[in-house]
Amino acid sequence: MENLTREKQIATSPCPLCLLGATRAMRSSTTRPYVQCLECAFIFVPPEAHLSSDAEKSRYLEHQNSPHDQNYRKFLSRLALPLLKRLSPGQQGLDFGSGPGPALSHILEEAGMEMQNYDPFFAPQIECLHRQYDFITATETLEHLREPHLELDRLAGMLKSGGILAVMTEMLQPAQKFSEWYYQRDPTHIGFFQEKSMKWIARQWNWGLEFPHRNVTFFINP
Repeated sequence: MENLTREKQIATSPCPLCLLGATRAMRSSTTRPYVQCLECAFIFVPPEAHLSSDAEKSRYLEHQNSPHDQNYRKFLSRLALPLLKRLSPGQQGLDFGSGPGPALSHILEEAGMEMQNYDPFFAPQIECLHRQYDFITATETLEHLREPHLELDRLAGMLKSGGILAVMTEMLQPAQKFSEWYYQRDPTHIGFFQEKSMKWIARQWNWGLEFPHRNVTFFINP
């Protein structure tokens, strides 16, 4: 009875993406609870199961994301190459969630872009969040956000007319079982998107939508 009661409580957690309350508990391979929104298909970990800020930062420091790592640069090229086709040298961008080694900024600066970096742990330059940009990148970032609706709304206000929000995050595919998906096992990952979730975001902020790669989404501000 206790487990059933807990599942019922979890299943009524409001969705942090669309802010609606119709949700259901999900099965997983970890001990964390997971909840899926029935409106936007976003899957999330309830706040009581989030890591502390110190534990989260320690986990990020284990990552080896050097701008000089050719394999990591190749990984980021899934976003960088299609984005650069849309940009002109001298355009201004923000790498939101740049991490301890802002590799993507280096790649885009090499191509002639003017970059700013923001990360709450490693580049907490709040002044960067009070400007507007031609493009904003968020690579392997959205899955870590505790309040994705709030953060996306903030990014929307920072994007110039015609600007691009370029997102990289793994999306759960229709044929995949969530309980077997490697992405949900990372303890810093607390939000999981599907194509339906991205379509909901595009409608909410009146953005154009493109999927240049399986795990890359472009939102275009009209």
